[in-house]
Amino acid sequence: MDKTTAMKSAILELEKQYWQAMESRDFETVQRLTHFPCMVAGKDGVMQVDEESFKKMFDSGEGKQMKVLGISNAQDQMIGDNTGLLVYVIQLEYTKDGTTTASQCACTSTWIQENGEWRCAVHTESEMKAK
Repeated sequence: MDKTTAMKSAILELEKQYWQAMESRDFETVQRLTHFPCMVAGKDGVMQVDEESFKKMFDSGEGKQMKVLGISNAQDQMIGDNTGLLVYVIQLEYTKDGTTTASQCACTSTWIQENGEWRCAVHTESEMKAK
């Protein structure tokens, strides 16, 4: 496996680790995998988020259980040796107060390597229409 292929594979695995940590409410892993300040775009708009604000956002999800049902259609591209782009579709299920809802989002993540560690610097989510 060449260096570029290995890096692309690593970025997809890191993205999966990120979602697993979100699902299990493991803030330490999410924090380790995030470049601060990070940039986020989604249904609540666009924002640049520092570490303290990110922790508040993370904690606000307490009481709401998220389950990752699957990641599909992943495509990636390396931009030089220290930047990787990843796009994919994720299927999620949320449960709060006994009510379960499902969603499907098209996501993008930009991963950068600093001091030998990969971290997500930009993440976007666009909710997809039900088919």
